[in-house]
Amino acid sequence: MKTIKGPAIFLAQFMGGEAPFDTLAGLAGWAKGLGYEAVQLPTDPRLIDLDKAADSQTYCDEIAGVLAEHGLQITELSTHLQGQLVAVHPAYDQLFDGFAAPHVRGNAQARQEWAVSQVKAAAKASRRLGLSTHASFSGALAWPYLYPWPQRPAGLVEEAFGELAKRWKPILDVFDDAGVDVCYELHPGEDLHDGVTFERFLAATGNHPRANILYDPSHFMLQQLDYLAFIDIYHERIKAFHVKDAEFRPDGRQGVYGGYSGWVDRAGRFRSLGDGQIDFTGVFSKLAQYDYSGWAVLEWECCLKHPEDGAREGAAFIRRHIIRVAERAFDDFAGSGTDRAAVRALMGIDA
Repeated sequence: MKTIKGPAIFLAQFMGGEAPFDTLAGLAGWAKGLGYEAVQLPTDPRLIDLDKAADSQTYCDEIAGVLAEHGLQITELSTHLQGQLVAVHPAYDQLFDGFAAPHVRGNAQARQEWAVSQVKAAAKASRRLGLSTHASFSGALAWPYLYPWPQRPAGLVEEAFGELAKRWKPILDVFDDAGVDVCYELHPGEDLHDGVTFERFLAATGNHPRANILYDPSHFMLQQLDYLAFIDIYHERIKAFHVKDAEFRPDGRQGVYGGYSGWVDRAGRFRSLGDGQIDFTGVFSKLAQYDYSGWAVLEWECCLKHPEDGAREGAAFIRRHIIRVAERAFDDFAGSGTDRAAVRALMGIDA
């Protein structure tokens, strides 16, 4: 069995305009000071030039060197925002336009082409950085039709997933060439948001070996999906892990949909680690059982707690939950050391 690596932290929610949150070196020093051993690095131009990283080994060595100076390494690069832009339904054009580089905003085709080139560049950069996994979103074409009212036209879902796979398969092939797995964070707002939708996509890609899962139980809690059984079913495809807490407290006024309320007033809310309802003892146990050998990465999102408090508490929380797996069975001491002939004799079977 393998011991999960960690604690690590996703830097996206902590970037800011003031030190130490305004540079990679500053964030690295801050994270190390809290006890983290690695960072999941968003491909934000404030932290990394993705195009340069795809083409220059020297530049990638410099990025890794900045982190190594603080005793850190990279768990994955993240293209959540660019992955979102691989597939955007027209209803979300304006809202998602801000995710793109300024020169392609207002042009859906140019924006998509830019996003695809960015994610492909991340594959090459990941290889130069010695990484084997990558974090991203899938984007969405069918999401506005999630609830079938009015009834969806026949074939809409199949067409949407066929198109999504058509857009992603060339990207997945680039990742395959780089020896890197794409780990989709299954997330509401994405066409890949639960096990059924992941299976639809996987089938549409021809079961592409590089199409894998970033497991985040918080999103499953808010959908009321059995997040422990999910690990039993999909553990072979789980290659990345966000440690994020959540709670779901429905009442007589609202449930899963949340009544358009803000995060504080929703029945389902993201919380800092330990403040929600996720059974992390169960989660870490399941992942250890199935030999998950990747990183446990804090993704901080909480509607109440200050982010710096959440980050500080999160490192210790993850460290407490990582199970150092046994190197031998607990009852080996009682083994009789019998051979096959003796075993057969015990059952009355002729040698």
